[in-house]
Amino acid sequence: MAELAGGGARLPELLATGWRLWEEVDAGTEPSSGAPAVQEKVRQGLGALRQAAAMVAELELFSENEELEEVASADLRYLAVPALLGALTLRQVDASRRREHLEAARAHFCRFLQLCRAYGLSAAPPPAATAAPGAEEEEEEKEEAGSTGARGPAAQRSLLAMAAGRQAKIERYKQKKELENRLASMRTFVDSGQADEDQIREFYLLQIQKWVNISFEEIESIDHEMVILRNRDAAKQSSAPPHGTSRQVRAPLKPFILTRDAVQSKVFGAGYPSLPTMTVNDWYDQRRREEAVHGPSAPQKPSGFEDKWIAWLLCGISCFV
Repeated sequence: MAELAGGGARLPELLATGWRLWEEVDAGTEPSSGAPAVQEKVRQGLGALRQAAAMVAELELFSENEELEEVASADLRYLAVPALLGALTLRQVDASRRREHLEAARAHFCRFLQLCRAYGLSAAPPPAATAAPGAEEEEEEKEEAGSTGARGPAAQRSLLAMAAGRQAKIERYKQKKELENRLASMRTFVDSGQADEDQIREFYLLQIQKWVNISFEEIESIDHEMVILRNRDAAKQSSAPPHGTSRQVRAPLKPFILTRDAVQSKVFGAGYPSLPTMTVNDWYDQRRREEAVHGPSAPQKPSGFEDKWIAWLLCGISCFV
């Protein structure tokens, strides 16, 4: 097998390293997936698998135009490189790049499923990408705008799709358990070098089938998480204030004595020389002048204390601050 430029690692070593690191990360021996030791294994595994993917593409090991029988038994294991890349990409824990990681992982899984379908190892195509927020609602509105009789078939199709999806999950779960048992029984012979070519080919094909089931499950989980992230972002945008709007800051009021008329203004002004006095009419005139200069401010609901002040003033009761 070819080596990387500059005497780098060989393709079998790169795949073995990436696969081993994936199994260690998946085993979950560390208390948290975000632990530095786990993320270091993820980083190293991604680096090895990316180099392996580049070498596979350079060597043109696979093509959607050839038959499965044309692929050498020793090369079948490299079909799983995109699936392993997707699995390790999902294990990255950078929250600020979560959507980027989800999209990259989905692309890896879809590439793997496309290859498997071309070789007849998967009957179903990769799932279509989920619609953006609001697309489903628009479709529902279009259906409701049509005739009433058209709603029945649409609902029936939805129920049939749900039933088919549930049955597919059950079948994949059964296949997964059966594959795990068969792989466990054959791994010893393959790892020890006692297996012949036919057994090695069967072992790698079982590995590919296992990753087909994993890829469908992971894509479904990715689509659900993407919907959650989009709804969260939409909620943040709707709750954010419009750009350029700001609350007007009202100037603080200076303390003064409010009296019923000018007579009381003179009386109380003499007793409280440090505070200015103002009649109710003067106070309203001052407010009108301020609104003429600064413009009317947004209406604000008066507090309970201000309501009582206004009531007392209208009743002719003197108020002191």
